[in-house]
Amino acid sequence: MSTKIDRLTLAARIAADIPEGATVNLGIGAPTLVANFLPPDREILLHTENGLLGMGPPPPNVEIDPDLINAGKQPVTALAGAAYFHHADSFAMMRGGHLDVCVLGAFQVSQAGDLSNWSTGAPGAIPAVGGAMDLAIGAKNVYVMTDLLTKQGESKLIAECSYPLTGLRCVTRVYTDHAVFDVAAGGFAVRELFGHNTVDHLEKLTGLTFARLEAGAP
Repeated sequence: MSTKIDRLTLAARIAADIPEGATVNLGIGAPTLVANFLPPDREILLHTENGLLGMGPPPPNVEIDPDLINAGKQPVTALAGAAYFHHADSFAMMRGGHLDVCVLGAFQVSQAGDLSNWSTGAPGAIPAVGGAMDLAIGAKNVYVMTDLLTKQGESKLIAECSYPLTGLRCVTRVYTDHAVFDVAAGGFAVRELFGHNTVDHLEKLTGLTFARLEAGAP
């Protein structure tokens, strides 16, 4: 049995945790996959930072409207009852605590819940954090979707972030290809293991010590 799950399976796992009635922002990149797995029996409103509430799935190629895009410039659709608004109003929603959940990628997450997801600090890197900062601090719950390890085999869950920060103590839960982790008072707690992973194995991979949540924990 594998120690990892694929990205689509991980997106479906995240979607299952988004509750009825939630207003949600999906960050650029892999988090957009979560939209494809939202339970059809739940009313969930997707928000885009460029000014749309009620975003729907990508359209067929023959029906693409070049003016209807998400923040990552991907073509989307608008569901019945969707609303368009100014970019500034969208950021007011983000900063004002009106989003229930946002799903973001990450380069690093610290055991205190600090997030680094916009730059590694390398020469020539992108020059600014963008809307991720507002999402990380403004959303009621910040879910991170990421691989546990980099391509070089280094853990993205660490004691302290070494890359430029997006937000301090903002992450609620981290969904990785190996396991799901909650950010708790004493550090990371393992909520769910994938494949034949064990807590001991994850501790060896990351160099961290993990608590284990009891079955049925909220």
